[in-house]
Amino acid sequence: MEVFEVVIALLVGGAALAAVARRIGAPYPALVALAGAALALIPGAPTLVLDPELALALFVAPVLVDAAFDSSPRDMRANWRAIASLALGAVALTIVTVAVVARLLVPEMPWAAAIALGAIVAPPDAAAATTVLKQLRPPNRLLVILEGESLFNDASALLVYRLAVGATVTGFLSGWSVLPTLLVVTLGSVVLGLVLSRVTLAVNARISDMATGVVVQFCTTFLVWILAERLHLSGIITMVVFAMAASRRAPAIMPARIRIPAWAVWEVAVFVLNVLAFILVGFQLKSIAARVNAATGVQYAGFAAAVCVAAILARIAWVTGAAAVSRWRVQRRTVTPEARHSVGLSGRAAAVVGWCGMRGTVTLAAALALPTDFPFRDLILTTAFGVTLGTLVLQGLTLRPLMLRLSLEDDGSVEREVRLARAETLRAALAAVEGCPGAESAQLVRHSYELQLRRAEMELTANAAEANGTSPDGAAIEASAIDADERDDDAEIIHAAMEAQRGRLMALRSNGTIGDAAFQRIEEELDWMELGWAQVVGSERAGEGAA
Repeated sequence: MEVFEVVIALLVGGAALAAVARRIGAPYPALVALAGAALALIPGAPTLVLDPELALALFVAPVLVDAAFDSSPRDMRANWRAIASLALGAVALTIVTVAVVARLLVPEMPWAAAIALGAIVAPPDAAAATTVLKQLRPPNRLLVILEGESLFNDASALLVYRLAVGATVTGFLSGWSVLPTLLVVTLGSVVLGLVLSRVTLAVNARISDMATGVVVQFCTTFLVWILAERLHLSGIITMVVFAMAASRRAPAIMPARIRIPAWAVWEVAVFVLNVLAFILVGFQLKSIAARVNAATGVQYAGFAAAVCVAAILARIAWVTGAAAVSRWRVQRRTVTPEARHSVGLSGRAAAVVGWCGMRGTVTLAAALALPTDFPFRDLILTTAFGVTLGTLVLQGLTLRPLMLRLSLEDDGSVEREVRLARAETLRAALAAVEGCPGAESAQLVRHSYELQLRRAEMELTANAAEANGTSPDGAAIEASAIDADERDDDAEIIHAAMEAQRGRLMALRSNGTIGDAAFQRIEEELDWMELGWAQVVGSERAGEGAA
């Protein structure tokens, strides 16, 4: 009961810290990390040890699904060089640098354990950086690169982590057996993710109850991870492929009345898991502090500080060097402005990307997942938390001033796509209403859509700021007097219009006209509009969404 009370109190405290972070423009994990560190110093606080096998599944699986579901394959393909460079090159350099530093400071540490430490602290958490960046409206390309990196650097780092942990435990690792194993694991994980996404969507398509739908989504997330682990595949790769594949078809299957509350619940769940990760590490640090003396504690702190500096400098060195080489290569060739933009990061953009190296939930979860008898586990866990805390505080709290200093501004690409998609979907709705029965109802709906289309076209033409579409409240007042028989026609008309809008929106995303950022903005508008029309006509038919 005591642990439960502490967790509840800290969750409430985490919510308060998140509010403070939003007010000062800082990533909330930075303040939560400080609270987790303070927990280890509170006298009388309970100790708690998490089952290592549970750590990755509990903390990493939902966070990965949430991030992968929002990713934009179109934008990631356009920036694949920068994303691959960060997810592979920056991670590899960080692992090597940290491993060398660890061995220099603690020669007794096995190389495999040092490499495991490097893999633990290698992957940055894009959520911490984008929390700050989105408030400052940077170029969309920076967000795409950071979010794409966060998906794939977890996979590359944790694959190395698994191999290093296995080599430490068994004391043997054969290079000839590793490569075929990695190939089989990677391909098998991709196939499993694709298959499970289709199975999951087929199940979700039959669910009409909101509570059931949300519960099934959460359970499916953990089941996918567990199944991948049971088959000795990569849970990380499987989750990324699963979520990205499901996100392509989910809008056509999941109705708005389930999607809106589901997104809200997912946002809360990811926040709670982030807070719980820092709480659990605080509990672990308290038990570690009880086992070491003052001199050992100072050594742990110095080791963690050195590793933190090494991880930060390794990322900055890689990003700066890779961006400079990329710009040099582009300058030597004759390429179009579009190709030049897609290849090389500018010096200012590279400075921001290099500084966005805050560690987060994945680093903490990987450290907690180490076997209890792992060599130097206490030192590695302390270092993982130290690197997370150090990067969140140092880089997280200075990212906003850096962005303001560099004056990187939004290029307006997402807003242009949003205006285009809004106009195109409204045209599709008007075309769909033309052939529907019920002259009076069709006229009301057509009038509402024409008003919205007129405003959307004005925004699109004048490149004005985004404005809210016309509310259907007026149509709702008139529709309230229509007979029940006519309401069925109304529902058919609204359903046809909404289906046409969603179909056009998905087509715009499929052919690459818009990216996922614009798609999700318009999808949210359509969801709320759909639910509003469902209230107007008093039928669930209008709120079913395109199938």
